[in-house]
Amino acid sequence: MVKVGLTGGIGAGKSEVSRLLASYGAVIVDADKIAREVVEPGTPGLAAVVEEFGDGVLTPEGTLDRPKLGAIVFADAEKLKALNAIVHPLVGARSAELEAAAGPDAVVVHDVPLLTENGLAPLYDLVVVVDAAPQTQLDRLVRLRGMAEDEAKARMAAQATRERRLAVADLVIDNDGPLEALEPQVRAVWERLREV
Repeated sequence: MVKVGLTGGIGAGKSEVSRLLASYGAVIVDADKIAREVVEPGTPGLAAVVEEFGDGVLTPEGTLDRPKLGAIVFADAEKLKALNAIVHPLVGARSAELEAAAGPDAVVVHDVPLLTENGLAPLYDLVVVVDAAPQTQLDRLVRLRGMAEDEAKARMAAQATRERRLAVADLVIDNDGPLEALEPQVRAVWERLREV
């Protein structure tokens, strides 16, 4: 088994790289998807979030109001730290279960947005960073995701700098260009991962 950490700043295109790797046969362990699962209604994770932040972070249906919680935690580093202290251990435990279920010959790609921030690079055989210039990230967040510019900048500022991410990279995928320039790079990275 080859354990790969895949990361990149918000809006860099990590999800597209993850999708391509999955199409080639990688087993994807998606930390964001797991982070949503561990705070679904009825979970201990959601109960802990409500205990920390109050009922105001719930929708009328009882699900987590992500935009409301995001507005709270991305504006206050201490509140973000409190949320991460609840969610990260739950995500780690579920990720370990999914990895253990992959076969011995699998290429397991852990899609982890906060890999750099949480010092997780040593957990992986290789770290792949999807890189894009900050202006490219901002443009994608505003234009493609419909975020307000100040919200996009706050989310970017809450993450590691581009330099810190590149410092932990074993392989870098440059995603500053158009989508069609991405696929050949991801294919080359996949071939490299199969060789390891």
